[in-house]
Amino acid sequence: MGKIGNRVVDHIVGYLAAAGVEYVFGVDGANIEDLYDAAHYRDDITAVLAKHEFSATTMADGYSRGGSGLGVVAATSGGGSLNTVPGLGEALASRVPLLALIGQPESALDGLGSFQDTSGRNGALDAEALFSAVSVFCRRVLDPRDIVSVLPQAVAAARTGGPAVLLLPKDVQQAVIDVTGADDPAQRIGTRLDDPRVLVEALRSAAGPITIIAGEQVARDDARLELEQLRATLRARVAVVPDAKDVAGTPGMGASAALGVTGVMGHPGVADAVAESGLCLLAGTRLTATARFGLDLARVPVFSIGSAAPYVPATHVTSDDLRVSLALLARELSGDVRRPVPEPVRHTELAPPPHDGPGVRYREAMAVLDAGLPDGVDVIVDAGNIGASAIHYLPARRDGRFVVALGMGGMGYSFGAAIGMAFGRRRRTVVIAGDGSFLMHGMEIHTALQYGLPVTFVLFDNHAHAMCAVREQLFYGGAYSYNRFRPSRLGAGLAAMFPGLPAVDVDDAADLAGALRAALVAGGPSVVSVECSPDEIPPFAGFLRRTENA
Repeated sequence: MGKIGNRVVDHIVGYLAAAGVEYVFGVDGANIEDLYDAAHYRDDITAVLAKHEFSATTMADGYSRGGSGLGVVAATSGGGSLNTVPGLGEALASRVPLLALIGQPESALDGLGSFQDTSGRNGALDAEALFSAVSVFCRRVLDPRDIVSVLPQAVAAARTGGPAVLLLPKDVQQAVIDVTGADDPAQRIGTRLDDPRVLVEALRSAAGPITIIAGEQVARDDARLELEQLRATLRARVAVVPDAKDVAGTPGMGASAALGVTGVMGHPGVADAVAESGLCLLAGTRLTATARFGLDLARVPVFSIGSAAPYVPATHVTSDDLRVSLALLARELSGDVRRPVPEPVRHTELAPPPHDGPGVRYREAMAVLDAGLPDGVDVIVDAGNIGASAIHYLPARRDGRFVVALGMGGMGYSFGAAIGMAFGRRRRTVVIAGDGSFLMHGMEIHTALQYGLPVTFVLFDNHAHAMCAVREQLFYGGAYSYNRFRPSRLGAGLAAMFPGLPAVDVDDAADLAGALRAALVAGGPSVVSVECSPDEIPPFAGFLRRTENA
């Protein structure tokens, strides 16, 4: 071992490098170490070591969502492999292209009581059955020669939107193979595009204003410009689902016609605009329950274009590439659509009740972030009260990504995702997360420090799983709480734990502004921990309806 050769792992790493993959994110271990060995001896691909396999998976997810290419995660057998499952579930629900390389014990011991046996034989856990449930493609490779055909199949499946999983016993990884005649890694699967004429005619003849609701496939296909061209052609108004906030409405991308965010954390004006529309076009979104909360689509003709049909009744046109299809629609409609210029959109917000608890208010904090974050900064938002506040109040940056993972809504997603995105996009990335999310996966801050990545972690410390604490008050009378923590000082603690990491605690908005300025110019990672209250109600429609009915 120890040199570029023709082992299965050498073929895997070489194939991925030739396909443009620059990084493999993972946690090393006995049954995946051969893959790390193969990566070490190449200059065109880097194996990144995370602290936990969930975060390694979200690193691959963030790398992919950032538009840097196929995200790849590697994990060893047993508990290491099982730790990837929540991250793969998120990627599956959000249709994020990923490839997972999962090590397994040598196949000769299948069903014979080997350590971490997941062969499915003789009572062992069945990894292929498990991972098939959280992937668009799963194959356990038992004949080393099969990797030549199976690897391209897995990559092609992932590129349709979702994770592909290869289960690789250690003996298979180490086997020497002849790769003569292997498939070209640059090949791509064909693009599906249904006949768009039904959509062209509907848009051309719509009896009233058109509202576009844009989704995550617009980001995945990097079709922002094409979406804006179509919107301008139709003189339409545009809203975005929560996990596609950066695809429309930023300066230069239809800001004057932007309605804001749909759904439970969204802006009330979206529902009003949809109700007044002659046609609603869903572009690259299935419109989940979270995203469609409050929308009355039963009285409006609904059309859809994207890789999968929406969850609501609609006339659907299939497209695996919205850059192509949205540009085609704009060309077909250009010159023959005569619609009045819509009036500028009035910005609307939800109105949580006033709160006078300790620390910084959510709306106030988002105003400071909005004033302090420059163009080009990528923002990764975690679940919870602070996530709802960022989705509702904080605009995306011009030329920056704004990512929130609502497929499974797993807490702690943002820490790994920001690292993956920073590796891929090589620019300042900002995490907005609560202390509950930090306590789950925040030690990946050490990974950012290890690799010197420009990631600023803004941690909102309310000493609670605050969304759950609010639910206890609103729905269970507030007689008890399982969701409040002992107070902590995350900034001071991280500064002491990790020498060289700029990390501070702030208690008011004035200090937050100065701390943010300093954090954004740090050479590597930085941390700002913001004291806030667990009892403040965020801009979340389900909570606000409860307070109105109380």
